[in-house]
Amino acid sequence: MTIKHIHKVHKEGRMILFCLFIILGLIDLALYYFTPRLLFYIVTFFTVIVFLLVANFFRSPKRFYPHEKEDVVVAPSDGQIVTIEEVYESEYFKDKRIQVSIFMTVFNVHAQWAPMNGEILVSKHHSGRFLAAYLPKSSTENERSTIVVKNEKGVAILMRQVAGALARRIVTYCKAGEEVEIDDQLGFIKFGSRIDLYLPLDAEILVKMNEKVTGNITTIARLKK
Repeated sequence: MTIKHIHKVHKEGRMILFCLFIILGLIDLALYYFTPRLLFYIVTFFTVIVFLLVANFFRSPKRFYPHEKEDVVVAPSDGQIVTIEEVYESEYFKDKRIQVSIFMTVFNVHAQWAPMNGEILVSKHHSGRFLAAYLPKSSTENERSTIVVKNEKGVAILMRQVAGALARRIVTYCKAGEEVEIDDQLGFIKFGSRIDLYLPLDAEILVKMNEKVTGNITTIARLKK
């Protein structure tokens, strides 16, 4: 199956980019009429760079998972694997789980996809702090959103969207009771963040520490049948 990457501007960024375009355009226009041409050219160059960087952050590729979707957990976001460890999950499962965490920089795509097919059991937002997202305690202290998905075989996993030091808004589209599938977008985090997955202890982890992963493409784990 061919992997398709169709890039467009994510809906979360359209108004921001429109306002930024107007503001930067007015600045450049004022410089054109009231300052020397050299200064105008220099500032215009930098305003174009700023606009392109913000536009790059809000890109929204249309991706299709290229493998069998049963009994797998797929990377919900782009980024780098920063945690693979057994932990006690205290919010929902209240037992030991394997935590796999993905850290996103401002250069990664910041949309999130469903990590597996199933029913949304929980979709809950938590207010919190804005510590650096790579810190372990950011998982429980930062602004975050908890999503629990259960597949048709009754196996549930928890996905947590965690805001970072620059992130100030987490958007979660799914609601409890809804059915989701791999390839569906579940949310978006603005400007640097982290995704935590809490998987059953018998899950076969298919990624390694510091590995770069691609949202809705990289297989994170295989669940026991």
